[in-house]
Amino acid sequence: MEAIAKTKYLKGSPRKARLVIDLIRGTNVSRALSILKFTDKRAADPIAQCLNSAIANATYKAEQQNIAIDPDDLWVKTCFVDMGPTKGRRRMRPAPQGRAYREQRHYCHITIEVTSEEKAKSEEQIRLDALRDERIAARKAANAKKKAAAPVKKETKAAKVEEKPVEEVPTAAETVTETVETPAVEAIETAPEETAVETAAAEETVAEASVEAASEGAVTETEETPAADASEEAEEK
Repeated sequence: MEAIAKTKYLKGSPRKARLVIDLIRGTNVSRALSILKFTDKRAADPIAQCLNSAIANATYKAEQQNIAIDPDDLWVKTCFVDMGPTKGRRRMRPAPQGRAYREQRHYCHITIEVTSEEKAKSEEQIRLDALRDERIAARKAANAKKKAAAPVKKETKAAKVEEKPVEEVPTAAETVTETVETPAVEAIETAPEETAVETAAAEETVAEASVEAASEGAVTETEETPAADASEEAEEK
């Protein structure tokens, strides 16, 4: 789908307008509008209005022909600026020493054509695509060679491993059992010592208790003897 929009008799020099129109040639319409929005030139706003008109014309034309298009798929196919009439656009500007300079004012015509067809690749783009394809093919070939050489290296490594003597290495389970068994032996050795100490302490307590009982019995006997003597004396009298 193609559509054209024109702006005629725009005040300004065509040479200055071409500086702006060259920025959007061959670009997508959304990108072109963003470029014009941030371009600090007087001709940027009229060119943006002309581009919006071309987009609207393409949409309306597609609706009339019952064709569905996306405005974001449109791109600027052609755009150019023509010189307008200059008759009656002469002005006088004051100059020093009472003189006057004559100025020539200009008009220009802007034409923009948008389309939704696929872009035709330029020779430079075709050359770049060919170089990219060559690089991709070279990388694939190099990767294939590496993969083909990889199994041979693995086999040689396996042969070297087989030639080396195998040393017995204690497993993790054995080390764990050794570390677990040592505290148990120490505990078993310390247990008899603790029982012997306890029996000795018990014997000492029993001996002390027997000594105390014997001393108490002696005291009671000494207390009873004076009472018996006193009773015997009383009977004799």
